Amino acid sequence: MDAIYRWQVGIYDATRKFYLLGRDRLIDELAPPAGGTVLEVGCGTGRNLVVAARRYPQARFYGFDVSPVMLAEARRAVARAGLADRIRLARADAAGFDPLTCFARDGFDRVFCSYTLSMIPPWQEALGRAMAAVLPGGSLHVVDFGGQGQLPALFRLGLRAWLAQFHVTPRDGVAETLAALAATEGCALRLERPYRDYAVHAVATRPALA
Repeated sequence: MDAIYRWQVGIYDATRKFYLLGRDRLIDELAPPAGGTVLEVGCGTGRNLVVAARRYPQARFYGFDVSPVMLAEARRAVARAGLADRIRLARADAAGFDPLTCFARDGFDRVFCSYTLSMIPPWQEALGRAMAAVLPGGSLHVVDFGGQGQLPALFRLGLRAWLAQFHVTPRDGVAETLAALAATEGCALRLERPYRDYAVHAVATRPALA
């Protein structure tokens, strides 16, 4: 991953905004409680964490990434934004993430994955870890590439061929996996396929303690 992104880390955010659709909507829907905690799985350059921390000044934010190159850029972005006191970062693998080891926490009020599952080969394990990190009454928010089944076939093929150059693979089974995981965990699930199935947008809410 470092070999892929080392040369483009400086232009990553400027280029991705045109096709990582739905990221800001996900942030708008986080709405953490006052004093709440928010975790981003695969924080990349830190762009989402900075936007979210500005949007919700009453919350504390955490993020991790497996790539030292991206994590270094995230630290610089957080420092430039003057948010180092509210955003904590760590290096970790999404498929083996442990909130206690990384951040000395049992879990988080909000956990989100923004176009990360399509970059993680063991994405089912990463999704399970993300769900496990959600506290009672909290929620998991996911946005990623969908199946593009309602879009022209040539567009779908071209998009996937282009994404493959960056080792990005849309996960055609992500909606079904989310539904099964939510059912197993007893979570309510809202799942949408916006932009004619270009993306998958989901929120899984864990019941609060009685």
